[in-house]
Amino acid sequence: MLVYGDHEQEVVPARCLQELASDEGRWLDHDRLRARFITLAGLAQAVADRDFRAAGIDRRRAAEDALLNALMDQAGALMHSWDLGCPGALAPPIPPIPVLPDNVLVRLPEGYAFYALYPEAYGLAARMLALEARPRLIGLRSIGAGLAAIAAAALGAPRPVTLRPTGDPFRRELRLDEGLAAELLEGPAHYVIVDEGPGLSGSSFGCVADWLEARGVPRDRIAFLPGHDGDLGPEADAAHCARWAKAQRPVARIDGLRSWVEQLTGPIDRWDDLFAGAWRPRWSADERSWPPVTPAWERAKFLVRADGVEWLVRFAGLGSIGEGKLALARLLHRTGFGPEVAGLTHGWLVQRWHAEASPTQPTLDELASYLALRATLPAGPGASLAELVTMVRRNVPALSRWNPPADVLQARVRPVTIDGRLAAHEWLRLPSGQLLKADALDHHQAHDLVGCQDLAWDVAAAAIELDLARSEVTALEKLLGCDPELLAFYRIAYAAFRLGAHRMSEAMVGSDEAARHRAAAHRFELALVDGVEDPCDLDQPLCLGVERRA
Repeated sequence: MLVYGDHEQEVVPARCLQELASDEGRWLDHDRLRARFITLAGLAQAVADRDFRAAGIDRRRAAEDALLNALMDQAGALMHSWDLGCPGALAPPIPPIPVLPDNVLVRLPEGYAFYALYPEAYGLAARMLALEARPRLIGLRSIGAGLAAIAAAALGAPRPVTLRPTGDPFRRELRLDEGLAAELLEGPAHYVIVDEGPGLSGSSFGCVADWLEARGVPRDRIAFLPGHDGDLGPEADAAHCARWAKAQRPVARIDGLRSWVEQLTGPIDRWDDLFAGAWRPRWSADERSWPPVTPAWERAKFLVRADGVEWLVRFAGLGSIGEGKLALARLLHRTGFGPEVAGLTHGWLVQRWHAEASPTQPTLDELASYLALRATLPAGPGASLAELVTMVRRNVPALSRWNPPADVLQARVRPVTIDGRLAAHEWLRLPSGQLLKADALDHHQAHDLVGCQDLAWDVAAAAIELDLARSEVTALEKLLGCDPELLAFYRIAYAAFRLGAHRMSEAMVGSDEAARHRAAAHRFELALVDGVEDPCDLDQPLCLGVERRA
């Protein structure tokens, strides 16, 4: 199944640095310091990766070195603020950066966006290492570039080297030139390899350690700074597992969420975990109606009570990622589609929880108003229609011959910040009659391949998720000015994407949850049966025993 995806955004480095320079010499709070660090780290990663794509190897780059030097200064200020309890600090200046490219592609940092990974934790973990020689930090791009810089700053080490492991995800390898290789191996050092993860194989960490060992570095002079303290995944090489089990690999825990939230809500007298579907009994007492969940893909969230008021606390993302979600949440509240917003603290968004709200079906006018609002929101990165065609063929083998005119349709796409999901359980109504759209902040920037799309994606989603009649879909299409051919394309793409997600989830969860995913997948099979207009697209029956609805 093809569900996951990484997104990159085109950035003009000179403009980005100019924006950062506007903060120089000003006192910034800790969140703003961290956002500044993350932005500069993304730029360093992007400059290095641009050169890597052009040269095919890792090598020394003047622009990356200058950016990493500046990043070390930002990291030092960030760690100093953290050590003092997060009062903030003066923004360090950024010196002129030589030979910057006109534009680069910055990859969305998964750990900062989805998994509440804090760069400060890597600085704290680095201080836990027992080093036998001067530390030499190696950051694995993308996110490892910044994480290695903050670890180096915490250790008082020189700027890190960043590398891009490449090739088969389960058998990564390094490509670096002789000059950089000689520099890495010069003199005695204790090597510290830094990245988020490890994932299914840990081969990115493993290939760097293999390269060092093959050149005579003793195993006890190789340490790791990972994102979790677990073992390597099920696809890991046995030799890598053996090394991992014995290596130094400290992980520091960040534990300040309650106090952070109390700065927005006041003293908290109740704290409930809503993770892994624990929110569902509050949505409905009838387990048969519960939507399926996939804990591995679910964001951490909590329900807290302070001074008799309940608040939903959920991870929205660090830096500009969280700031964008905060702005969207405030917009939805102002326009009547979202709850009150208390604020954003260290990446956690705090919004009012309405226990009195009940599940509802939006009217066509309400749905049109909500989607018209989404149509005004500027877009970030997203999959091309050609990539969505590949996804459909992968997730639905019966559609391996599906061949819509993706190139022609692509020219008609007008990307916006879509809602992306529009599931039936996400619509709530207050006793006053006000409609609330839950889970409306993340799907356009999730850890999947879809991203931002034309508004027709959301119309297709509404048609399927809310089981709209054909006349209602036609009315919505006209109200919002959707391209009918693009809408027909997205109906297939949306159903195939959701089908793939549920099939993948079915294999990842327990039996009760798997049954829910199986039933949901069947719903999207039915939607595909309805959406396929040309029987010639089908290699085989799409869904045996199912007839097209009238």
